Amino acid sequence: MGLPYLVELSGQGWRQIGELALAFVLSAAIGVERELRQKSAGLRTHTSVGFAAALIMIVSKYGFSDVLGSHIALDPSRVAAQIVSGIGFLGAGLIFIRRDAVRGLTTAATIWLTAGVGMAAGAGLWLLALVVTAGHFATMYLLGPLARALPTSKYTPSRLHLRYTEGRGALRRVMQECTGQGFSLSEVAIDQQSRAEDPRTITVWVSLHGPGSVPHLIATLSEIDGVLAVAGHDADSSFP
Repeated sequence: MGLPYLVELSGQGWRQIGELALAFVLSAAIGVERELRQKSAGLRTHTSVGFAAALIMIVSKYGFSDVLGSHIALDPSRVAAQIVSGIGFLGAGLIFIRRDAVRGLTTAATIWLTAGVGMAAGAGLWLLALVVTAGHFATMYLLGPLARALPTSKYTPSRLHLRYTEGRGALRRVMQECTGQGFSLSEVAIDQQSRAEDPRTITVWVSLHGPGSVPHLIATLSEIDGVLAVAGHDADSSFP
């Protein structure tokens, strides 16, 4: 029984270094995707989460081997289990509510997934870590267009973020265009903070629903004289 075998048995061998390296690479890959989309948690956050989760898994597996004996028994899963609850607090900090819209859910879910990838890599389940990472990219790049292509119920509300110049009748024409394309307006709320910064420019949130095409409506509204910017709003979008 040589020194390399003892080092490997203690959890500080090349195998564990490889597991940490795998967690680092996969977590960084997920972080790059989030960074390119300019999300609140990007490359550094996701890499740190996955890398740390892998380390905690390895510590959970090997970190108490020196205290085990005939009268001492430990459950190695207890330390790893705390990763799940800890990531829950981190994810909660990424979710916030503005008016009646919840944002950051996808980013929080991705943080949770990255922690799972790190845990799988740290546990030596490299194939599962690779498959889940590939599944993440499939979710972001394949399911997104599919979800946007699905028909929208006329009862599903949509929200628009609209900025226009006051005194040119832009809001009246916007409301006429919305109703003309089959939408019903349920709320028009003025963003008072933006108006205090520039009294000549008004920013409003418009809630509407109907069977019409929201992308087509946005394209039409952006061409109205006096409208400076208009964007659709969902749980994971940002506005100018």
